[in-house]
Amino acid sequence: MSANISIRKATAEDLSSILRIYNQGIEDRIATLETEPKDLDYMETWFEQHQGRYAVLVAEIADSLVGWASLNRYSPRAAYDGVADLSIYIDRLFRGKGIGSALLLSLEQVAKQHNFRKILLFTFPFNDHGQGLYRKSGYREVGFFEDQGILDGRFVDVMIMEKLL
Repeated sequence: MSANISIRKATAEDLSSILRIYNQGIEDRIATLETEPKDLDYMETWFEQHQGRYAVLVAEIADSLVGWASLNRYSPRAAYDGVADLSIYIDRLFRGKGIGSALLLSLEQVAKQHNFRKILLFTFPFNDHGQGLYRKSGYREVGFFEDQGILDGRFVDVMIMEKLL
């Protein structure tokens, strides 16, 4: 991990950079079943829903925002109150440089502070870099949803991974 990566809680001023990186993930077809780019209104609503326990963290290098991660509500049911879903998106020019690891470690610390007992995630079976990050950080494969969604006219499987905190 690079020593010049700083991680902090996201602010509303970060939303345009978060949006840019999220739209890269949509365009690159490696991290989400979303197919249409999002706009700032979408991100503002999303950010309002990610306050308190459902934190958003950002990674910076030399005052440039290069990645973000969030804890997301897994289910509104009380039984799942201790379970969070996660998202991590890295600027395509900075992937593979330790930013995901730094974000994931910080996100897990925030999750523990907010009494989450487990983090789970959904990833594409062909996202080798993402799976490498998660496995290295102690996440285990739980299973697959076959033909979970459609991406560019083709059915796509989704892998489920989890980590007990």
